[in-house]
Amino acid sequence: MRLGAKGRYAVMAMADIARHGEDGAVCLAEIADRQEISLAYLEQLFARLRRAGLVKSVRGPGGGYRLAVAAEAISVGAVVQAVDEPMHATRCDAASDVGCMAQGERCATHHLWAALGDEIEHFLGAVSLADVVARRIPSRARAPASMPTPAEASA
Repeated sequence: MRLGAKGRYAVMAMADIARHGEDGAVCLAEIADRQEISLAYLEQLFARLRRAGLVKSVRGPGGGYRLAVAAEAISVGAVVQAVDEPMHATRCDAASDVGCMAQGERCATHHLWAALGDEIEHFLGAVSLADVVARRIPSRARAPASMPTPAEASA
């Protein structure tokens, strides 16, 4: 699964505000320069982020955007969802009972990809903007479950 540009750029911009916005609003043009993102694209993303209640706009001289709540309270998952970036890894529509196969059935690997999507969603929901800025991304590394080799499975 690949996270699209909307989600990546929104997280980059929000992390930029979390880092540079401690003393006031951050201008989108500054974010665009620092993060090498189109200003017009950022404007579109920030309209969505504002509607989701993640940022507040500040008008006038020194205006720009501020985080609506503390960086610790904003998850990366919330940012990605705010810009309508899908986080599921399956080919079929997660909200539908109909699968992606020609007869409407689920493919043989549907549950695998659905579980992966759940893990991605859980992970992004557990990482805050403050974590991103501080570079303290929690490790989800676990010892792999013991899987039988093909020879063991056929025995």
